[in-house]
Amino acid sequence: MSLARGAFIQLQVVRSVVLRETRTRFGDHQLGYLWALLEPLMWIATFTLVYQLARRSVSHGLEIVPFLATGILTYELFINNVSRAGESINGNKALLFYPQVQPIDLVIARVALETATLTVVFVLVMLGTGIANGELPRADNLLRTMLGLGLASALGASVGLLLCMLGVLSNVVERLRGPIMRPLFWTSGLFYTLDDAPGTARELLLYNPVLHTVEIVRDGWFPQYESPAADPFYVVAFILLFGSVGLLLERVVRRRIDLS
Repeated sequence: MSLARGAFIQLQVVRSVVLRETRTRFGDHQLGYLWALLEPLMWIATFTLVYQLARRSVSHGLEIVPFLATGILTYELFINNVSRAGESINGNKALLFYPQVQPIDLVIARVALETATLTVVFVLVMLGTGIANGELPRADNLLRTMLGLGLASALGASVGLLLCMLGVLSNVVERLRGPIMRPLFWTSGLFYTLDDAPGTARELLLYNPVLHTVEIVRDGWFPQYESPAADPFYVVAFILLFGSVGLLLERVVRRRIDLS
């Protein structure tokens, strides 16, 4: 009974933090929720224009906008969760004065909000693209598409959790996060498929778990594309590794967070 009550209390805490995060993030801007849609749309529009100016087509006969959307939005789901989860304590340190609120609750709340927001954006972008083409969009394998998005979210959450807890122990982590994450933008298959990469480069790119999530999403969305080597279990291994270490550190840093 105590376990169920503890889970209920934690759920209520997370819900309250999500509502607070929603007001803080979207309520203080004139564009509000609209900005969550406009930001990735600008990325997609920019690179669509680059493709058209370069007269470059996408391999396997894939449409440019859905191709870029499946790459950019999956990557955004990962990197935004890393960023938001990684800054959970710094952004909500005042809430830790309440005994019911623990650092892990702040991370869960931010990840839940980011995942829900970008999932809605993904649906709206694909729906808008389909309507513009005169047809309703439909994933070739919806479950596999959802699997890829879910893995990207969980991977970002696990990395963000780890960085958040390490950040309590050392300020150096915050400075290293950008340089470490920046190369992933170019090595995660946002603008190319794994088939497009030459043999040696392909072998190196496969070490990047974010690339696997992008490939899984495209494999599930496009009927004419089948990823040659995307492995969900490889991504799960990273999630378990980073998540386990992050959870262990969360227990350690609870007493070391400076609330002053």
